[in-house]
Amino acid sequence: MPESVVLIRRALTLFALLFLGGVPSIRAQSPRPFTPDDALAVRTLSVESLSPDGRWAAVTVRTHEDRLNVDHFRFGDPTYVAPSLETLMVVDTRTGNETALFDDRVQVSNVAFSPDGGTLAWIRWDGDEHHLETWDPASGRVAAVSLDTDLAIASNAGLTWRPDGRGWLVQFRAEGWAQEARAAFLEMTEGPIVVHDGSEPFLDWDRVRNLGGLTVPALVGLDGEVRPILPEGGWGASTFTDDGSALTVTGQRPLKTVYEGNDGTEWRLLRVDLATGDTTQLVEPDTDRIQANFSPDGTRWAYADRGDVFVRGIDGDSAVNLTEGDRGPVSATDTATIRYSVLDWSPDGSRLLVSSQQGWHLMDAASGSARLVLPLDEEAREEGPRLNRVGWTPDGSRIAVATSARDRWQRGLAWLDLASGTLEQARSDANLYSAWTLSEDASTVVYRMSDGDRPDELFAAGPDLESPRRLTTLNPWLDEVALTRSELVEYLDVDGEKQFGILYYPVGYVEGRAYPLVAEVYEEFFDNGFNHRMNLVASQGWFGFRPSVDLEEGFPGEAWMKGVTTGINTLIDRGLVDGRRLGIHGTSYGGYAVNLIVTQTDRFAAAINISGKVNIISFLGDSEKITTRNYRAAESGQDRIGATLWEQPQKYLAHTAVLAADRIETPLLLLTGEGDWNVPATNQREMYYALRRLGKEVVWVNYLRAGHGAGRAGTVEDFHDHWSRILGWYRTHFDEAVADDADVVSSNRP
Repeated sequence: MPESVVLIRRALTLFALLFLGGVPSIRAQSPRPFTPDDALAVRTLSVESLSPDGRWAAVTVRTHEDRLNVDHFRFGDPTYVAPSLETLMVVDTRTGNETALFDDRVQVSNVAFSPDGGTLAWIRWDGDEHHLETWDPASGRVAAVSLDTDLAIASNAGLTWRPDGRGWLVQFRAEGWAQEARAAFLEMTEGPIVVHDGSEPFLDWDRVRNLGGLTVPALVGLDGEVRPILPEGGWGASTFTDDGSALTVTGQRPLKTVYEGNDGTEWRLLRVDLATGDTTQLVEPDTDRIQANFSPDGTRWAYADRGDVFVRGIDGDSAVNLTEGDRGPVSATDTATIRYSVLDWSPDGSRLLVSSQQGWHLMDAASGSARLVLPLDEEAREEGPRLNRVGWTPDGSRIAVATSARDRWQRGLAWLDLASGTLEQARSDANLYSAWTLSEDASTVVYRMSDGDRPDELFAAGPDLESPRRLTTLNPWLDEVALTRSELVEYLDVDGEKQFGILYYPVGYVEGRAYPLVAEVYEEFFDNGFNHRMNLVASQGWFGFRPSVDLEEGFPGEAWMKGVTTGINTLIDRGLVDGRRLGIHGTSYGGYAVNLIVTQTDRFAAAINISGKVNIISFLGDSEKITTRNYRAAESGQDRIGATLWEQPQKYLAHTAVLAADRIETPLLLLTGEGDWNVPATNQREMYYALRRLGKEVVWVNYLRAGHGAGRAGTVEDFHDHWSRILGWYRTHFDEAVADDADVVSSNRP
């Protein structure tokens, strides 16, 4: 939506609040409520690339509205590129000056600075084809690279700069690919006759999806010369040698559809001589997936296999086991054998950072001699702060590490000194940090930061976070909007296990009052951050709550009852929540959770299932476009059943909410998207028919233009309807709960 339209909408909202709502004057007005229009308009950012010297940050900015209007019925069509618009801009990290590279929002990918930082490149989709374009910081000019080929850039193409900065590696589609891929999709969706044959190696939708993975890797020069270097195939990660003479490419070839294990794909590793075009097979085709961690100069790779660390050169015939003979017990009290994993290479390629049950080790990449540089015993790994590597200093003496406490909101950045083994905190506080990016010369750290309640802004600082500079102000208009504030809540579930939840306070909260509460459920929640869903709930004068649960394999249906209800009880005991006015909703797996939990309790005044299944048995084959995903999810994935339908049918029955529909006393709102390729609307339809047959209160809303997420994944109109129904559903049933309670009190009076 154009920015002018957004501004007009906000003005109309303000007009309505001031004049139609009887607010006395703009000066006396308190911040206005957060609305669905606001949810659509909030701008969020992503850091796409940072120049090696840290001077320039390439950033994309988008809104929720920019992600709407997807044709969900085209899911599975290899030729379809879903719309995803954004503003592409470059920010000067020294001054904060922003340079928008286009007058309007665009759809870009693979935004990356050249090795010397002198050019920014990206691939842009204009609705018909992909274009390779560049921006010159010196001139400020955007230029299109005119390609000397009729081949189209692939929609899943990568864009890798050559080490000398004189071009890129880009993936193209072979001639005739689009016609073949589109015809395969239409054959499956329009027929007129579709035959599924179990003797074929692939499920038919796997066969169609595999076409999307076929590309032709090519070298592209700055002048637009295109030189294919490999035939059409499934090509993955690619690494240049430092001198640009060779390229190492991972190849993958699907063999068959499999329901368990990973033997359905054949993997190999090739070396391509870029001068002659000759290829050398470094790793023979095998169904064991290749996990290659390449050295900075691209001439060697490291990997872990069964706890040992191996290194092999692209010109070598075999790998060297660096840890052979060094696999003793973890400690004097822990007799388990040490197992190593490869984390990273040092900048000069002489050492490896590896992890084990003991902590982080620095290992010589030639001899295998290792030194423990960051001890992390079992207690530290389970209760200490989470540690994630950000980057190295060029001399390899220090590593930047993002830290986050596990029991409170204490987050920041630390430096690990590899000589002393000390982890020194540069910053640690309750703010929410993300997207830590260290420039190649380690002079600049760019990061996103929020107080945990407002949207992120972009910041830059020196390596030790000295002199931080705020670079963006994306949503100044939110200063006029009343937003929720969040709190981390700790509680025990029924099994006595510690859990955490995020509590969002109602706008206008007054201490001592008990408020309605709406729980949004899924799995685990810990970090806060701007959340438009919880702001819409809080704007109604209700608490929002995102409780965590401990899901156990074989018995996942019990977890939400054990964790959600005790979390809410904790808040009721604090006098915050009115136990008569409780609501619960969830999306996808969370919607599934809602339908299961209301078969076990009637304490909620209202419940909403958004795009969540109700029948795990029919769901196994409901979503044909995602092929075997639902079987895997049930047997060994998110659903956590832990067995096949035929091994443990009783568990599938126990986790099929529609079979317990007769126990549901909670008014249930079902929201679906007709184009949902993940959880088809037909699955929730089963619950609607069941509850209607049983005379229960149920409403089913199916958005015919939407996908997974119901109205939130449709159009602007769908989005507004989605939230109007959710908030109205809760409001109506909260009022009824209070009225019913009053009737009970009245009837009990003498």
